[in-house]
Amino acid sequence: MIRSALMNVMTAAALKAGRGLKRDFGEVENLQVSVKGPGDFVSAADKRAEQTLFEELSRARPGYGFLMEEGGAVEGSDKSHTWHIDPLDGTSNFLHGIPIFAISLALEREGRLVAGLVYNPASDDVFIAEKGQGAYHNNRRMRVSARKTLAESMVACGIPPLGRSGDHERFKIELAAAMAKVGNIRRLGAAALDLALVASGRCDGYWERGIKAWDIAAGVVLVRESGGFVTDLDGGADMLAKGAICAGNEAIHRQLLEVMRKA
Repeated sequence: MIRSALMNVMTAAALKAGRGLKRDFGEVENLQVSVKGPGDFVSAADKRAEQTLFEELSRARPGYGFLMEEGGAVEGSDKSHTWHIDPLDGTSNFLHGIPIFAISLALEREGRLVAGLVYNPASDDVFIAEKGQGAYHNNRRMRVSARKTLAESMVACGIPPLGRSGDHERFKIELAAAMAKVGNIRRLGAAALDLALVASGRCDGYWERGIKAWDIAAGVVLVRESGGFVTDLDGGADMLAKGAICAGNEAIHRQLLEVMRKA
């Protein structure tokens, strides 16, 4: 287990924010299923969790900057450190009472991601990693899977929602290409947890386009520290800027990237 001061700070902040999300998740089933009611409720839950993370991390590490899903960019006096925060990854799952959502929290130092945490309050699963210290799931060391071929693999992906209908045709082409090679494909609806599952060896690979930096920053650290590979879909290191990602162990990452390139 990682016992560093940094990870203690990140874990404490995430657990505190998670208590609020767990309480709010318990109220979802009582909401009238309408556009305004549940949507407003989830937005409020999202913002409360983000505010808790912002306050806790600002108190523990004064001056660090922030890049947040709701609050946007907040420049700090310490220009070398930036927190990447998604307080509720998997909002649609949360809204529909599906317990697959997470807090995603990562630290960038001088342009490099050095620590990541993904926490699902519904299941109390905590995934953590720090550069050079390995990655852990609930105190157990994580390693990516050892599978060597796509045909025996389970691969996660993200499907563009209705609001990104312009991306549907490209996704259908990529999905068809993947279906012709991959044993099983899953869509969980939470990118942070997709990457956590790759890091823990439960999923063998993952790809997605149109993703935000705060969704994947923590997961990138998890996969790398579990011995995996993470790139953008062109094979480069610009996944945060491009919003496109491919992850897996060495063999699966290489093969999945090739399938996406050909598609």
